[in-house]
Amino acid sequence: MSDKNQFRIEKDSLGEVKVPTDAWYGAQTARAVINFPISGRRPDADFVKAHVLIKRAAAVANNQPHWLDDTLTKAIVAACDQILAGDYLDQFVVDRFQAGAGTSHNMNSNEVVANLANVALGGTKGVYTPINPNDHVNMGQSTNDTIPTALRLTALMKLPRLLAAVNNMADEYARIGVEEVDTVKSGRTHLQDAVPTTLGREFSAYAWTLRRAARNIEACRDGLCEVGLGGSAAGTGLNTSPDYANRVAVEVARLMGEKIRPADDLAAQMQSTHDIQRLSSTIRDLTLEITRISNDMRLLCSGPRTGIGEIQLPPVQPGSSIMPGKVNPVMFEMLNQVCFQVLGQDAAIGYMTQAGQLELNVMMPAMGSALFDQMEWLTNAINAATEFNLKGMKIDRERCKEFLHTSCALATLLNTSIGYMKAGEVAKESEKSGRPVRDLVAEQGLMSADAFDALVLKAARDGRID
Repeated sequence: MSDKNQFRIEKDSLGEVKVPTDAWYGAQTARAVINFPISGRRPDADFVKAHVLIKRAAAVANNQPHWLDDTLTKAIVAACDQILAGDYLDQFVVDRFQAGAGTSHNMNSNEVVANLANVALGGTKGVYTPINPNDHVNMGQSTNDTIPTALRLTALMKLPRLLAAVNNMADEYARIGVEEVDTVKSGRTHLQDAVPTTLGREFSAYAWTLRRAARNIEACRDGLCEVGLGGSAAGTGLNTSPDYANRVAVEVARLMGEKIRPADDLAAQMQSTHDIQRLSSTIRDLTLEITRISNDMRLLCSGPRTGIGEIQLPPVQPGSSIMPGKVNPVMFEMLNQVCFQVLGQDAAIGYMTQAGQLELNVMMPAMGSALFDQMEWLTNAINAATEFNLKGMKIDRERCKEFLHTSCALATLLNTSIGYMKAGEVAKESEKSGRPVRDLVAEQGLMSADAFDALVLKAARDGRID
C-alpha cells in the first residue's frame, strides 16, 4: 500500500502533518503521538468520557446566547453522544505522559468531535468545515479549565465503584463479626499473647474501620463538584459567552447527576489541585487500613500447622511449584501489593500538587493518571479479595479454643480477685509448666474450671468480669 493511501495530509500552525487515513483525530493529535511515546498507556476511558461530556455541555451553553448556531450545536452534541455511548474510544491516543496541562488531549477531543460532526453533516475527515476543532468544539474553553474539570468529573464517575467495593468488604467483615460473636480466642498485642477477645469483635472492628474510611472518601465529593469551567486560559473568562460559567455548570450537573457548580474563584481552580490531593489523601488513609487488615488476615491464616491458623482462606490456586498441597493467601498478598502501588501514586500526586506555578498547575495529565490508577486498582483488588477469599473464609474454632486455654495471659482475669502479683505467679507457673491457667486455678482452689471458663467468656464478650 502506498504512503498516500495510508495517510492524509493536514495542517496546523506548525505546518503539514501526516494523519492516518482512518483516524478520526487530526494534526495536533498526530504530532502528540510522535512526540510522546512514553508509557504506551492511552487515556483512562472515564477521563475520555468526562472530557467529551464537557465539550457537549459547552456546546449547549454556547447555543443558548446564540454564539453557536443550532445546526452546529446539534452536530457536536450528537458526536459527543456517540463517544459517551462508548464508540470511538480507540481514537483517543495521546500517551498519559504528555505536554503539560493536557493540551494534546484537549485537541484530541476537539479533533475527534469535529470530524465526527462534520462527516455527519456531509463533510470529510480532516477538512474542518463547517465545524472547526478550535473555533467551535473548543468555544469558550481552554485546556486550562477543561482538563482540571475533567479530572474532577472522572473521580466522581469512579467514586461509586470504589465506595461500593469498600462497603461490600466491610459488610463481609460485619457478617463474620455477627456470626462469630461467641467465638472466644486469645487476643494478641505486641504479637504476644494478651487477654481474651472474640473473633467477632476482631472482625467487627475491621468493618467499622472500613466504613469510616469510606465515609471520609465520600466527604470529598462536594469539593470535586466545584469546577473552574468558564475561567478559560487564566481564570479571567476571556472569550466566553455571557454567563457561560453558570450555564455550562448547570448543563454538566444535568448530565452527571451531581451538584456541579462554578467555583467562587475560577482562577484558583487552575492554580490549585487541592481537591484532587484531598481525595488522594483519603484514599491513602483507606489503603493504610486495608494494608494493616490484609496483614492480619495473612497472620491469622498462617500455618496451617506451624502458624496461627485460626482462619482458613479458600484455596484459589496451588501455592507452590515444588511443595505439593501448599496453599497461600494469594488474594491478600495481591491486595497488599496493590496497596503499596496506590501509596506510591499518592506520593506522586503530592509532589505534583506543589509543582504548579503561577496561573496553572501543568502536572495535571500525570496527576490524573495517578489518581485514576489509585481508584481503579484499589476497587478491583478489594472486589477480588472479597469475592474469592473473604466470602469463603472458614473459622477453626477448635484452634481458637486451643490457643485460648494455653495462653498465660488468662491469669490477668485473676487480678481483681487475687491481685496482680499473685496472678503473675500463676502466669509464670503456667508458662513454666505448660499447664493451662484454668487447671492451675482449679488445683489451687481459686475457682472451678467451669467457673473459670465462664469468666473467660464474659471477659471476652463484655470486657467485664464482675
